[in-house]
Amino acid sequence: MKMSFRWFGRDNDPIPLEYIRQIPGTEEVVWALHHKKPGEIWTKDEIDEEVNFIQSLGLKTSVVESVNIHDDIKLGLDSREEYIANYIETLENLAAAGVKVVCYNFMPVFDWTRTELFHPLADGSTAMYMEKAQIIDTDPHELIAMFEKGSKGLTLPGWEPERMAKIKELFAAYEGITGEELRANFKYFIDAIIPTCEKHDIKMAIHPDDPPFEIFNLPRLVNNQKNIDLLLEVNDSPYHGLTFCTGSLGANPENDQIEMLEKYVDRTHFIHIRNVDLDEEGNFTEVSHRTADGTVDVVNLVKVLIDNDFDGYIRPDHGRNVFGEDADSVRPGYGLYDRAMGIMYLNGCIDAFTTT
Repeated sequence: MKMSFRWFGRDNDPIPLEYIRQIPGTEEVVWALHHKKPGEIWTKDEIDEEVNFIQSLGLKTSVVESVNIHDDIKLGLDSREEYIANYIETLENLAAAGVKVVCYNFMPVFDWTRTELFHPLADGSTAMYMEKAQIIDTDPHELIAMFEKGSKGLTLPGWEPERMAKIKELFAAYEGITGEELRANFKYFIDAIIPTCEKHDIKMAIHPDDPPFEIFNLPRLVNNQKNIDLLLEVNDSPYHGLTFCTGSLGANPENDQIEMLEKYVDRTHFIHIRNVDLDEEGNFTEVSHRTADGTVDVVNLVKVLIDNDFDGYIRPDHGRNVFGEDADSVRPGYGLYDRAMGIMYLNGCIDAFTTT
């Protein structure tokens, strides 16, 4: 498997690529053109500029996270044809630059949701936290009112402010849409792009819903084994696969991740490894990657990958804020130090299972 590290670009990430290449065993940078809005074409020139810069530091650029999907595709509107055509052109341009995997999601409205970004832990570090009841008990109309009043009672994705500006419009568009309808719209999208993926050898790896339960009456497609089965069945091409995220799936206590990874490993193109500490109420705190610190069996998930000769891409996912790293300069969960420690923990697991 190939170890990687997510990086948000020269304009968005304070972590120098020179630091990333110092993390042992890390050869790949997971990147994106973060200034591009959903539905826009990523041009060859833009892609080549970013790829050439990353590669000039001795790092590889095989994985992109994410090429975001326009809401008109998710909603199944007639205008989706234009955005699907743009997506296909973007995939062709990425493949021409050597990209092998695209991580993406099909979540309505929100990419991810937490109630705290810097929740204090006992050791003095901080981490992202989700209080389930605060989300479950909030009506979408109350949420809209909170945003219109400028409330900071909920922490929601800050990387896409244009969506937050039209949150009322988005909730209205998705009102009443069922899981079956959303899945049908997904099928239309994936069926349209897979021939391009197969032709140009670029794999699609859908990310699980985060959190893996319904929020604000919005449907979920990638949150448990039943729904993942249904999702993979819509198109049996091996180029339609998963980003297996142990933190997202681990926030659903009904998910047996060992069983699930063994089942889906052949359709897993990318894996995010992180740990969460899940309590009886369904609240969770993101913790270190060490198995003993949370409720995700990181060690044995790595063993499943080793036992199945997984040759895809792996990266540490969200880390804690540790060692006084400036919380104002890094994205929540995406500091350098704890993710670097996560890589070393994963490297230790890999070595333990492969060294004879």
